[in-house]
Amino acid sequence: MQNSIIYKNSKITYSDSGKGTAVVLLHGFLENSTMWNEITNELEKKNRVITIDLLGHGNSDCIGYIHTMDDMAMAVKEVVKSLRIRKFYIIGHSMGGYVSLVFSEKYPKYIKGLCLLNSTTQADADERKELRLRACKMAQVNYENLVKLSVSNLFTAESREKFPLAVDQVKNEALKTTVQSYIAATKGMLLRENKESILQTINKRLIIAGKKDTILNFESILEESKRTNTPLYELPNGHMSHIEDKDEVVKIFKEFVKN
Repeated sequence: MQNSIIYKNSKITYSDSGKGTAVVLLHGFLENSTMWNEITNELEKKNRVITIDLLGHGNSDCIGYIHTMDDMAMAVKEVVKSLRIRKFYIIGHSMGGYVSLVFSEKYPKYIKGLCLLNSTTQADADERKELRLRACKMAQVNYENLVKLSVSNLFTAESREKFPLAVDQVKNEALKTTVQSYIAATKGMLLRENKESILQTINKRLIIAGKKDTILNFESILEESKRTNTPLYELPNGHMSHIEDKDEVVKIFKEFVKN
């Protein structure tokens, strides 16, 4: 069941279930808190699990023309503050990982541990920034096709055949994001800075990466893991590990959030 708070005169929605050590789950771009449903069903058996719709996603409102990762992190802070949670594990998928890093930088006292799922500490390369700007222009012309193609590219070809219903579900949820919210988040990701040094300040940290991820270069993630001395779990598929390698991800999460 979703609840909400008001942040900057806008609604931020979240769910809160289970008891025990708190875990905050942050979804990726064009996703929302429903991406965690099956994961939550497992984690809430021993943990308190909070899932949050980030700005402009799910049932949370869009608050401006650009949603920086700082903006999103501050909205997350207001949710956990309202719930009186003093310390928790934070797990972020893709864009949710970027937000998790900023949150950890701004509010370190809250963090018991940080897990980046199909995410990175690195800022966008120039080529990636150019792609994001082009996507913003395309969003204003042919949004539905852009979103459907973007979602398809998140999965390996094998996974698209193996999980057709899940792929369709991700597309349907993605299309609930408005064009304005798409552009606001895209520009926010484009502006983010390198957070490698922040990851190194967190005692309990973990990276989970797909070896066939077409969004993030696996070799780059591998080098990032070595430079930051962060444990890395290698999974065999693409960017959507919570679907493509769900059982393995659940096991990793359960182990990670143990006290």
